[in-house]
Amino acid sequence: MLNRRGLIGASMAGSALLGARAASADEAGTRLSKPCVISTWDFGVPANQAAWAVLSKGGRALDAVEAGARIPEQDLKNHSVGRAGYPDRDGHVSLDASIMDEHGNCGAVAALEHIAHPISVARAVMEKTPHVLLVGAGALQFAQEQGFPREDLLTPESRAAWEAWRKDAKYQPKANSEVGDYGKTSGQLGTPGGKGNHDTIGMLALDAQGDLSGACTTSGMAWKLRGRVGDSPIVGAGLYVDNEVGAATSTGVGEEVIRNVGSFLVVELMRQGRSPQEACKEAVARILKKKPAARDIQVGFLAINKQGEVGAWAIQKGFTYALCDAASQDRLLPGASFY
Repeated sequence: MLNRRGLIGASMAGSALLGARAASADEAGTRLSKPCVISTWDFGVPANQAAWAVLSKGGRALDAVEAGARIPEQDLKNHSVGRAGYPDRDGHVSLDASIMDEHGNCGAVAALEHIAHPISVARAVMEKTPHVLLVGAGALQFAQEQGFPREDLLTPESRAAWEAWRKDAKYQPKANSEVGDYGKTSGQLGTPGGKGNHDTIGMLALDAQGDLSGACTTSGMAWKLRGRVGDSPIVGAGLYVDNEVGAATSTGVGEEVIRNVGSFLVVELMRQGRSPQEACKEAVARILKKKPAARDIQVGFLAINKQGEVGAWAIQKGFTYALCDAASQDRLLPGASFY
């Protein structure tokens, strides 16, 4: 079992792992003032600014993360979230999202087609049904019943990238993309989990009342098998909020996060006394210990506790996260990593 200081057990060849770690980020983490919001990747900056418009007026964290998540969902330059997301291998754009509030209420949708804002549908699931997760045709039916417009989400740019990919149709994971492919339309996306093929924005907010909420939304891996669902809409995997302790979200190859119930793990480690940074680091170490081959793909965790302390850790360098409070609304930091 991993302890607080010896985060990698001897059975994992920990010394080699630690020696290969990127050293650019502060292992002590960061503290923000209340209210605040954090999110994954460079495009988290404008998302945070939309959330800040809510938080700075004394608004609820839940409203803030929904407002923030809607920004990348509608960004036509963003091919890993929302309406401009790359399709599956058959050309269908399907979206996943989850949302969770300070009371432990949560809602999610998965494999949702034709609806541009899955995060808002997820909130509707939370607030207007007795369920947590709706999927596929049922999620679409519910969304339309709630007044969400049906749209064709396959943009000309995404179609061009998909058609370029189909020439070789390679399907083998590597690492990093939310940043690498942002705004590009060349179709040079690569393989699932690869440089140009990730997914997800995860957002966590702490409001002026001291309450936490979180949101996670994605178009999933490009060129995935139709019906594939990653960690983003799975409460406990892609997102988890415990208002007594803290909140966490994840990004990267969702299969590895699901196998380790990653965001729940991060929050539970914070409950045991780890800082957000220590908890994220230990959760990544858990993934690598169970599956050393995961060093070739990317998974990152981002977390915040009730005191506003923030931490992040990833398998590989390249993961970035955005921070926002009264002092600064456009701060971007590199995530620490093992490789």
